[in-house]
This record gives sequence, C-alpha cells and structure tokens, in this order.
Amino acid sequence: MIRFLSPLWLLALLPVLAVAGVYVWRQLHRRAFAVKFTNVDLLRSLVPKGIGPRRHFAAGAFLLSLLVLAFGMARPSVDHKEPLERATVMLAIDVSLSMDATDVAPTRIDAAKAAAKDFVKELPQAYNVGLVSFAKSASVLVSPTKERNAVLQAIDTLQLQEATATGEAVFTSLDAIRSVPADGASGVPPARVVLLSDGFRTAGRSIEDAAAAASAANVPVSTIAFGTADGTVRIGNQLQQVPVDRVSLQKLAQTTKGQYYEAASKDQLKKVYSDMGSSIGYKTQPKEVTQWYLGLGFLLALAAAGLSLLWGSRLP
Repeated sequence: MIRFLSPLWLLALLPVLAVAGVYVWRQLHRRAFAVKFTNVDLLRSLVPKGIGPRRHFAAGAFLLSLLVLAFGMARPSVDHKEPLERATVMLAIDVSLSMDATDVAPTRIDAAKAAAKDFVKELPQAYNVGLVSFAKSASVLVSPTKERNAVLQAIDTLQLQEATATGEAVFTSLDAIRSVPADGASGVPPARVVLLSDGFRTAGRSIEDAAAAASAANVPVSTIAFGTADGTVRIGNQLQQVPVDRVSLQKLAQTTKGQYYEAASKDQLKKVYSDMGSSIGYKTQPKEVTQWYLGLGFLLALAAAGLSLLWGSRLP
C-alpha cells in the first residue's frame, strides 16, 4: 500500500490537472474552429497530411511525467517489515543506604554501577535492556530498549535511599518484561533479570514470593552480591554493621535457575545471557520509494521529448 510521508505536497497535482484541462479545452476549441472552414478540398490542398492522433502522444507523456513528479514530491512510501529481536534483560540495582559501605572498593554502589555499565556495554546489541532501581520500593527508570546510552546515563544518576525492597525489584522487572511489544510474535519474550544488591530485604513483598513469580514466568534471576560480612556504613551519627545477605541472594538465583556471583566480572556476566534464545517480532516501517517516481517521471519526460522531436521537430 502506498502512503505519502509529506501529503501536503499532493497539492502540486492541482496545477498539473489545470494544465491538462487547458490542453483538452484547446483541442476542443481547435476542432470547432476547423469545422468553420467548409471548403474541405481547399483545406487538404493547403495543409499536407498531418500526424493525426499521434500529436497527442507527446503531450500525454509530458502531462504524465508532471503527474508522476507531483506524486514524487509527496514522498511516497510502502510499508516494510523489519525483524525485531524481543529478547530482554532487566537490570535491578539496589540503592539502599547500606550500598554506601566501603568493604567493596570504592563503595558497594560504585562497584555495582561499574559492573552494570560493563554488562550493558557487553550485551549483544540486538537485545533489549531496561533498568530498575529499588530501595523502599522499586521503579522502572528505563523501559526495555535497544538504546544503550539511555541506560548508561540512568545508571550514573542513581541516588541512595532508605530500606531495601528486593522482592519488589523482581516483581517490577517482570512487569517491565511483560510490557515488551509482541510485534507479531507469540508469548512473552525470552528474558533475564540481573539483580545487583547486598541482600537483606527490609520492605515490600518477600524474596520467596518474588522467586516463585519469576519461576512461574520462566525468567531466571541472576544475582550479584556486593559486600562482605564486615561491611559498615555511617547513617546519621551512627556506624552500623551491614553484612551482605549471601544466603538470600544465592537462594533467589538457584530457585529461578539463574546464577549467583559475588562482585562479578565482565566475563562471568556473559554467562547470564549465553543461553537466552531468541524471539523475533516485526516492526512495520515506511520505506520511501520517491526515487522510483522520479525515475518514471524522468523517463516519461524523455519520451515526450522524443515523440515531439520525431513527429513535430520541436520540444513539447
């Protein structure tokens, strides 16, 4: 189906139609004048045998070339389906106050940011990636997208807050995955959640409920623990112990068939999506075909010129 990206330029058809109308009117007027010349024998002797109806061919080709060029000005396009990979990875980063501990240099949160950015940069370009931050609650900072810069910039802006809602981070990530457009494919896309945290849940739904929901959705949750048993952080005027909850993070990964890491490296993180699989949808995009209209208009103009020179020794 032909669509026009700049339909306002279709107004260029009006002067072309006006020229065509004037040409037809002139031909009719010419015939009326010819009838007034009643001495047909004398007319034949004065005017040699003409080219007859062929004289309209050059004019017709010329008008058609103008018509096609006018359509070309409106930027005609056809619908074109482009394959679209739906596989999705959601990054969930803990921004609770305990992530300010320095037992992982320079701090837990800085180490988590660095690991997350390395992961995004190494992720295959065809995959979607989104970002969730969580403290007392969880929120989607970047919906699943192939625009890596948006995710990298959002990671840099993360700010620490109170509490840790680890379970909510998983639930929110699952919601974001379900929001990926179907684009003609069936079912939810193959997906992974990568959760970077120091563990201990203090708010929201339980980690056990989150693990059950992820397992039901067939979405593995890989966890990365940032911290040691000796971690401390100053909150107000008090120095508080903030040991990492390895047990909960490891259990979350095992229950959902994900992988558990401690301050993971880039090479380790590649295993997270190594067996993800693929789901191809299609995105309909307009593909401009203006060049074909311009080419046809050019050929018609050449035909008009050639016919006019052949039968009339002049250009139209």
